Amino acid sequence: MRYFLCLSYDGSAFCGWQIQPSAPSVQQCLESTLSRLLGRPVAVTGAGRTDTAVNAANYMAHFDWDGILPFEASDFTYKLNAMLPREVVVHSVSEVADDLHARFSAKRREYTYFIHRQKDPFLRAFSWQCGYPHLDFEAMNQACQYLLGTHDFSCFEKTGTDNKTSICTVYDAFWKPYTPSHIQIMSKLEGGSTLPWGWSEAEAGSAAIPSGDYPYWYFRIAADRFLRNMVRATVGTLIEVGRGKHEPEWVAELIKNGSRGDAGESVPGNALFLNKVQY
Repeated sequence: MRYFLCLSYDGSAFCGWQIQPSAPSVQQCLESTLSRLLGRPVAVTGAGRTDTAVNAANYMAHFDWDGILPFEASDFTYKLNAMLPREVVVHSVSEVADDLHARFSAKRREYTYFIHRQKDPFLRAFSWQCGYPHLDFEAMNQACQYLLGTHDFSCFEKTGTDNKTSICTVYDAFWKPYTPSHIQIMSKLEGGSTLPWGWSEAEAGSAAIPSGDYPYWYFRIAADRFLRNMVRATVGTLIEVGRGKHEPEWVAELIKNGSRGDAGESVPGNALFLNKVQY
């Protein structure tokens, strides 16, 4: 029988999802914990790779087991979480059809990248402090439109990979402002708005659509598949557009004729989350 696991993990303690010979991985951690709990070796297949330090929320994985699990689903999840390190949590375990595959059956994957543009000690673990004095998010969102559709994205792919194809279909890509939870909580306790400390709605432009100098933003991208390092390279490339170093149309030219060396630098992995997998 096949079972799906829904889990989340803090990637800072791992070299990524996939097992590596000399570094801890999420896959290895999950396999060893399941094997101890069930009393025999268990192989786990994930929805896809995540790189070193990259995080995941609602990540999907599967394992096969000959027969019914020896525990009820709620007890199984409880015991598994008691044995897993604090960086990993399993939300649910569910029986699925034998032909449903965590990786190959996935139709859509979604990543989110967080940046903050002023010093904030509460975000440094899971957001990148992008210190450029001004970013044109309107231009960056214009550039996002050139990512949409089916293209060869090798210009954003880490060199030396062994993919059979670099073609992906991107369904959605955009930048959007947000207010972090710690600011929302503090603002509500103070009886004020949910804008960052020291900001007024007039300075922001509006609470819903702040100006380009607003400090907290995220980038979201959804596709059928992703190449290694693709999201981080895409973010770095869009930042180049936001800084005014290139026009939005540059992204279209990169995709058509560019190489990895022509695109922007990869941004740090700790601010990246794989946040949704759809089947």
